[in-house]
Amino acid sequence: MRIHRTERSDVLVVGGGVIGLVTAWRAAQRGLSTALADPAPGGGAARVAAGMLAAVTELHYGEETLLGLNLVSARRYPSFTAELEEASGQDIGFRACGTLAVALDADDRAHLRELHELQRRSGLDSEWLTGRECRRLEPMLAPGVRGGLRVDGDHQVDPRRLAAALLTACERAGVVFHRHRAAHLTVAAGRATGAVLDDGTELAADQVVLAAGSLSGRLAGVPAHVLPPVRPVKGQVLRLTVPRAYAPFLSRTVRAVVRGSHVYLVPRENGELVVGATTEEMGWDTTVTAGGVYELLRDAHELVPGITELPLTETRAGLRPASPDNAPLLGPTALPGLHLATGHHRNGVLLTPVTGDAMAALLADGVLPEAARPFSPGRFPPAPVPAPASAPAPQEQPA
Repeated sequence: MRIHRTERSDVLVVGGGVIGLVTAWRAAQRGLSTALADPAPGGGAARVAAGMLAAVTELHYGEETLLGLNLVSARRYPSFTAELEEASGQDIGFRACGTLAVALDADDRAHLRELHELQRRSGLDSEWLTGRECRRLEPMLAPGVRGGLRVDGDHQVDPRRLAAALLTACERAGVVFHRHRAAHLTVAAGRATGAVLDDGTELAADQVVLAAGSLSGRLAGVPAHVLPPVRPVKGQVLRLTVPRAYAPFLSRTVRAVVRGSHVYLVPRENGELVVGATTEEMGWDTTVTAGGVYELLRDAHELVPGITELPLTETRAGLRPASPDNAPLLGPTALPGLHLATGHHRNGVLLTPVTGDAMAALLADGVLPEAARPFSPGRFPPAPVPAPASAPAPQEQPA
């Protein structure tokens, strides 16, 4: 039986991943009555993400503007962690452990050298190490490691704990959860006014934030000219367990490019080891494949041979929300009342603190902070509107 009722709030957040949750939490802290619609809040890409806070080692050519936002958010993580853990009473697994990026052959070493030069030109702190120095830091590394970059400022957090803590913090801050899918955006008089859920509930709001990750471009009712250009990018991830007899296995995040494929190993304090991740343009497919698992284990074994002795405890695939330039869409759209917080691609966990702060400032004060302005949805041209079908020829009416 469908429910037909209307509930009103200052803010409605559509999507309950870490980005939607942090937006709702920060909005509620600013005194705004806040509702969030998601059938399973705390899920989404965070269930699959490794949680690397890798502003430096994730630097790519052409993403220098994104680097600035990543660094702002990374610097906020210690204070953000302290505040969230106090608000929720839960540990989010933040570790200031650093990252080691290594090369396994001459080509990868040359690529890593180029990355090091880019980091230096960008004013970033990273140290070039020989292969022997890399193995001195991480004895489990393969003997063939040819060199690496030590980045002491790239840390990690446990995304699952982060999501759980944000969920609790939202509940304690008074966020109202509607555990149903938002089926349709409501628009009246040229303004977003809320959403209708799949159970028929009508949620009215002064402002709507679309933060549904890779699903953000599929909400019915969003006009074509403001529909976010977000696509799903599949990633397969493995989780292994390091028995006490093997500890310490790795002391920090280790990453490399093996035969052109990126692989990383993220050790948790609880003995979990996350290995990832594939990058696949497969649409909405979230199948864990034998090929994906094989490639990750093969590349991880070349990097750290002892990994094949560890128990494999989980395989999972998720969808990263990617924009055309791999940077997030933050801020108001051309439709009054509708804001975006989506398209974070591989940096959703890293950008959680700065996204929450930016969206709360926009919702409460009407001004997007300067750090977020380069990521306005308006930087992309609107999607083309399909031409209307030809009208049928008028038929003669009966007398």
